[in-house]
Amino acid sequence: MPPSYPPVIGILAGSGLYDMEGLTNQHREKVHSPFGKPSSELCFGELEGVQLVFLPRHGKGHRLPPSEINFRANIDAMKRAGVTDILSVSAVGSLNPDLPPGTFVIIDQFIDRTFARNKSFFESGLVAHVSMAHPVCARLGKHAKTAAKEAEIPVVHGGTYLVMEGPQFSSRAESELYRSWGCDVIGMTNMPEAKLAREAEICYATIAMVTDFDCWHPDHDNVTVETIVEVLQSNTRRARLLIGALMPKLGGHKGPCTEGCQMALEYALITAPEARDPELARRLDAVAGRVLGKQKPTETS
Repeated sequence: MPPSYPPVIGILAGSGLYDMEGLTNQHREKVHSPFGKPSSELCFGELEGVQLVFLPRHGKGHRLPPSEINFRANIDAMKRAGVTDILSVSAVGSLNPDLPPGTFVIIDQFIDRTFARNKSFFESGLVAHVSMAHPVCARLGKHAKTAAKEAEIPVVHGGTYLVMEGPQFSSRAESELYRSWGCDVIGMTNMPEAKLAREAEICYATIAMVTDFDCWHPDHDNVTVETIVEVLQSNTRRARLLIGALMPKLGGHKGPCTEGCQMALEYALITAPEARDPELARRLDAVAGRVLGKQKPTETS
């Protein structure tokens, strides 16, 4: 499916944000994916005059643990819904003393430590390699920073997100290890989400909302569940404000992304046209249809 203009903004929301208030012309729809069942129905509507598609990644009532989220189905469904830009709103722990609870971090790098998830749309029979050197869309990140400041939300632009498998939290030794690597925040959900969005040629950015310090912090054991819930609720309210402030900035964009996100697959397909698995190619009609349509398999006698 070619990119649609004006943009359609997708919101992939994590812990604490399970609905999107203020949507007009709202309706819910099941979007079927050849990669399985998405986390929930997609909620379609308009916010500040901009088309928006909302999906809670853990499902209604937070029923899906991180390792059981069907990331491929979620991203494929977003692509089929016409989404051009994805904002991932995610609760995280802080590995950096300068990023206290309540801080929003516009992520620019990831370290992927997950191991039990399908990380690519491409498999045997149709191989592709996309670049992840710059894993998020700088255009979206810049606008998110501006919108956060306008909404008077404490924000830091730039940070490394360590994505762990979970569902258990880190040991103290792991937490200290990740800090020694220069990681800023830790969470469980943005990989392989960011990789799949890149493969689907969708612009992607992460707004990481710090709920607490990870277990490395000397005061960690004094943090109560009530405190975390209070921060989570406050972060959720401010996330809604930020998204509302961000919509006009994203909705006003015309034409292809200046970062080239919509061309990520241009030179990524490695498997020769005549060697491609036709069934897999059919499953990739939304994700890779733009490039698969360029090369037809060679006829054999």
